[in-house]
Amino acid sequence: MKSFNTEHNPSAVESGDASGNRFDDDGREKRTGTFMTASAHIITAVIGSGVLSLSWAIAQLGWLAGTVILVTFAIINYYTSTMLADCYRSPDAVPGTRNYTYMDVVRAYLGGRKVQLCGVAQYGSLVGVTIGYTITASISLVAIGKANCFHDKGHDAKCSMSNYPSMAAFGIVQIILSQIPNFHKLSFLSIIATVMSFCYASIGIGLSIARADTLKSTPPENKVMKKASLAGVSTTTVFYILCGGIGYVAFGNKAPGDLLTDFGFYEPYWLIDFANACIVLHLIAAYQVFAQPIFQFVEKKCNKKWPESIFITSEHSMNIPLIGKCRVNLFRLLWRTSYVVLTTVVAMIFPFFNAILGLLGALAFWPLTVYFPVAMHIEQAEVKKYSLRWIGLKLLVSLCLIVSLLATIGSIVGLITSVKAYKPFNN
Repeated sequence: MKSFNTEHNPSAVESGDASGNRFDDDGREKRTGTFMTASAHIITAVIGSGVLSLSWAIAQLGWLAGTVILVTFAIINYYTSTMLADCYRSPDAVPGTRNYTYMDVVRAYLGGRKVQLCGVAQYGSLVGVTIGYTITASISLVAIGKANCFHDKGHDAKCSMSNYPSMAAFGIVQIILSQIPNFHKLSFLSIIATVMSFCYASIGIGLSIARADTLKSTPPENKVMKKASLAGVSTTTVFYILCGGIGYVAFGNKAPGDLLTDFGFYEPYWLIDFANACIVLHLIAAYQVFAQPIFQFVEKKCNKKWPESIFITSEHSMNIPLIGKCRVNLFRLLWRTSYVVLTTVVAMIFPFFNAILGLLGALAFWPLTVYFPVAMHIEQAEVKKYSLRWIGLKLLVSLCLIVSLLATIGSIVGLITSVKAYKPFNN
């Protein structure tokens, strides 16, 4: 085993090139992201298995209101995403200094306590999502076993299975994948996840239709980000409307909470198994998309605080059978493994955590998706106070705040209901 210190140039370890040929103009590892990989990351993060619950949501809201709300918030999401893309560099959108994290962007444009508020909202939401994905993946794995049980014993059979083994298996996979050094190495996972999300969403759409018949730096980064945001948001919106709308046509007001895991369909069981397997594969990749910023935030802080610690800064080159040479950092190995174990244990203790996740999402939506992008845009574009544009942006922020507060109230009610209905020994 060979070790060497990466304190001064961690990028050299990741790229394997000490000559500097693979570094960007700011001294960091050269970015390899493209429009396709950026779009894949967005779709992976945005299209979750929750898309299969949209028919139930539209059943509660009604066909017209449900569709209008979906499209409206898709437009708002894209609009604020373009503002955030322009703030990637500061003080100008193109020739300015790059900001590598959301907190860096907020620090550059707004500063003060707003940086801490951003950190709490962002990382609290990310931690919540990783716990929620562990639960959701286990539900889909259990649904595969139940689908086979219902097929063999009949639809009225009592097919009860524990979620705990599935959560543990999911956690083990995440421990392995969490050793991927940084976000740039995740492109292949996001592309796989995107394909999987299309698969299970398409299957949900197809089954609903069947039931309704029978019942890089150049061009500038901000431009690439905007195109990727447009592709990602428009693609997810189309799938949201199709899944929600066609599911509502098939089931009406009796639409299940989830088209697949709540057994809106029992046959063909093999297709339902395949769709649930796609959900699991998607969540395996999506977990990493949300966890990597947490990993890197903590590692960056520790490297800055203890720059001379060999345990934290040194990399070890190891030969792993079937994989080849890998570079392992002991601190990264211990910290990331501990994080995955912790989130898995929390998922096991609180299997109703998805209700908590709904509350976290409602709380984080307004500051991260609306308030910060709009506030930074006003600062960057020097929008005049009380001008028509300024008033319009402030009105948008206020309306979204009201929606977020209403969603928070609804999430609290849902959480109380979930806690009351929770039976710890009945999985």
